[in-house]
Amino acid sequence: MSANAETIGNAVSHERHPKGLAVLFATEMWERFSFYSMLALFTLYLRDPNEGFGWTAAEATWLYSTYLMFVYLSPLVGGFIADRFTGYRKAVMIGGFFFMAGHATLSIPAIWAVYLALTFLVIGNGFFKPNVSTMVGNLYPEGSHLKDRAYNIFYMGINVGAALAPIVMEIVKHYWGFHAAFAVAAFGMVISVFVLWYWRSLILSADNKAGNGESEADAAATAVDAPPHEISDQNEKARLMAAVPESKRIMALVVVFLIVIVFWMVFHQNGSTLTYFADDNTEWNVSGTISNSINAIWILILTFPLVAFWGFLDRRGKEPSTPTKMAIGMTLTGLSFLVLWYGATIGESMTKTPEMLAKGEFRINERVLTNLGNTGISKDVLDKIQNAKGADGKNSIFGVKFAAKDGQSGESQLIAAVNAASPGAGDANKAAILQNAYLFRVSPFWLIFAYMIVTLGELMLSPMGLSLVSKVAPISKRGLLMGGWFVATAIGNKLTQIGVFWDIWLQSTFFLVLACMALFMAVVLFLILKPLKKAMPGV
Repeated sequence: MSANAETIGNAVSHERHPKGLAVLFATEMWERFSFYSMLALFTLYLRDPNEGFGWTAAEATWLYSTYLMFVYLSPLVGGFIADRFTGYRKAVMIGGFFFMAGHATLSIPAIWAVYLALTFLVIGNGFFKPNVSTMVGNLYPEGSHLKDRAYNIFYMGINVGAALAPIVMEIVKHYWGFHAAFAVAAFGMVISVFVLWYWRSLILSADNKAGNGESEADAAATAVDAPPHEISDQNEKARLMAAVPESKRIMALVVVFLIVIVFWMVFHQNGSTLTYFADDNTEWNVSGTISNSINAIWILILTFPLVAFWGFLDRRGKEPSTPTKMAIGMTLTGLSFLVLWYGATIGESMTKTPEMLAKGEFRINERVLTNLGNTGISKDVLDKIQNAKGADGKNSIFGVKFAAKDGQSGESQLIAAVNAASPGAGDANKAAILQNAYLFRVSPFWLIFAYMIVTLGELMLSPMGLSLVSKVAPISKRGLLMGGWFVATAIGNKLTQIGVFWDIWLQSTFFLVLACMALFMAVVLFLILKPLKKAMPGV
């Protein structure tokens, strides 16, 4: 070994993660705790007739999807402002204060507070997310072998916060209600900002380093909560890529963007329809809030075994190409919703016994009203059920969940409410109303198993797509195409609005439609693998 080589070898062997990584890990963990606390509660809060606003599933899903769209667009603006004006640390601090304001505002029981809070949260996300992840890369010198590992560690912080948040929110909401839970989410941001401020001396070196060579995919990966994939430069692969015409490479990325749109549309049902399914149709003694921790827990369990598996295949020369992994990931996403379809089919085919009805829960929605009309109940009665309002102006029957409360069964409460709106209608049509409004419940196994499959799909697809953008995009258009990644992600999140059909279709039909969409895209990907590989050699 030469003297120079020996010096380099010793430097590498003694290189350690800077203390600033722990600061950014904690900062991000508590920020994700607050972010996922809000998402776990949000749609159920909007639908709650007591503490919330008694919205229908369609109304809550529309606002949820619009919020997510702006959340995934905001890093484009926040990253630009940090690059040009504020620097990264100051941008993260600004984002943290907006986050605190947003979560605190949600603890105010008023609809104006909801819209103001969402505005604060979108602004906060734009400043916070892209810049805290950029700082992680800036902690390390160019070419550091620890950089990839640092992002994996940082990614674990994201998922520790995401896993803890719904569990804590379930407990707080159970004892003190939604508004106290939102206040706890705000407190999580207080911890995040305090950590960043108190130990700021450990991260000053990471603030606004120009030209440090960090891949734009590094920041983008953690901006969409996906682990960066194969960050290190590979000269031979870069040479092969440079030989491909730019037009072919751009078209290949457009295909990836279309896949990403469908993936996020299906995957991010977790905060809306999957939460409704967990709340209404899953047999456990907790609310749907808790279901939002399942994905993060599976990520913590599956990430490193999956990485080890790819390493095992790579050593034998059998690791699939990135487009192939993405096709497999899309297939798994579709299969996960087939699992949910099967579970919902079991629930919908249950024969409802008098004992089940006496102990069960009920909700009248658009689907139920249609079915009741088909049984011969008059439109006048159905209109009275749909339009019945309480003194507070909220629906008193339509969209309300009737469950055992204050010694009364959900069955008796529902019939009493219908009779109040249309005297005698509840008694005359009791059997039809209870049969159609009954909320079936199935084993949590179906939800947990489906989340396991879709998490594997996420790990194969989302980080792979980010890697492709960073490697395939022509250098002169890399910023534009990375922006395209965010726009595609935002469109996919807006399309989660397909959840407006949750109260119109059968649950099994809804899950089957999403499964077919994902599987169709998987088939398309498999069919075009050869031209994709030619446009993306070496990946």
